[in-house]
Amino acid sequence: MNNNDSTARVMDGRAWDDFCDGLKEAGQLVFSPNAPATALDRAEGYRYLTRMLRAGLESFVEGGDAAFPVLRCPAHETIKLGADNPDNYYQTAALNPDYDYRLKGSRGTVDYLGFATVINRYSSGGGMKTDGFLDSRDMLVNEDGSFELIISQREQPGNWLPMGPDTNSLNVRQTFQDRQSETRAEIVLERIGAEHERPEALTAEKLDRGLQGAIQFLKNTTALFDNWASSFLPTTNQVAPADQAYCQAIGGDPNIYYFHSAWDLADDEALVVEAATVPNCQTWNFVLQNWWMESLDYRYHRIHFNKHSAHYEADGSLKIIVSHSKPNHPNWLETAGHNRGTMCWRWIGASEHPPIAAKVVKFTDL
Repeated sequence: MNNNDSTARVMDGRAWDDFCDGLKEAGQLVFSPNAPATALDRAEGYRYLTRMLRAGLESFVEGGDAAFPVLRCPAHETIKLGADNPDNYYQTAALNPDYDYRLKGSRGTVDYLGFATVINRYSSGGGMKTDGFLDSRDMLVNEDGSFELIISQREQPGNWLPMGPDTNSLNVRQTFQDRQSETRAEIVLERIGAEHERPEALTAEKLDRGLQGAIQFLKNTTALFDNWASSFLPTTNQVAPADQAYCQAIGGDPNIYYFHSAWDLADDEALVVEAATVPNCQTWNFVLQNWWMESLDYRYHRIHFNKHSAHYEADGSLKIIVSHSKPNHPNWLETAGHNRGTMCWRWIGASEHPPIAAKVVKFTDL
């Protein structure tokens, strides 16, 4: 599509009409044959579409200028996708491998800080491939906590995060064990050489492409994670090791070993999750999610535990109870009104990846 086509489409309204038609078509995604057909799950499905629309508009209409990148938070309390981690503060920005970038700021005290250059193809349904990765533990950080790293295709002295020829995004993960006591890293991103330049004004072509990109992202990302959730059904109520290669192919952190599965509990049932061995690791966490692989609402419900927040048995093992009502156990995860959903266990920076056991019992038998 050239600029003249986009100008005509914006001027006569076709760009907006196509956007609205695409949004209506996306509504059929909530009728996925495997998605729970309850009023709650259907409502969450439609809300999920609004969240993916917001994420798409932020990325393709408001952002996406790799010449003037701005770090933004793409997943948070009210935008969630792909088994988001409630312990994380996520950031992302558009990149162009033809440019060099400088990332600088203050390390803070957050437990885990990782940077990745990626090929993000969520809008086309192709997932996300990591090109370069840098763990803050392998970086040079000044005594006052300040640091600087260069992002480029050509290797640089000091802290360097490589890009590949197809890199289009930067991902930053900050993982807390205790948000109340840890301080987030404060960082800014700039294109080297752009100090005296300014972005161009909005054009019809940018708007037209942005609206189309947002709809593509909405449709393909929703379908991607619905299909992934469907693949968990054979291991329902097990904490099953995921296909690690696939996890990395859709944007997983190289330092994390993932377990993904589904859960399904009747009103009188509970899921008992047990880790007999907790390996030497930077942290771990276990998160309850809905069908759409969104973490349940952690603002108001206890839906996850990590290395810091969980209670350990006398022998160092872990037991977590997933149930609709509160049991007499300190590690209770609330289903928050759901009977079905998905779940994720992460060993983060672990020396080994021991299995996790799970079994369904009657709540009265706990």
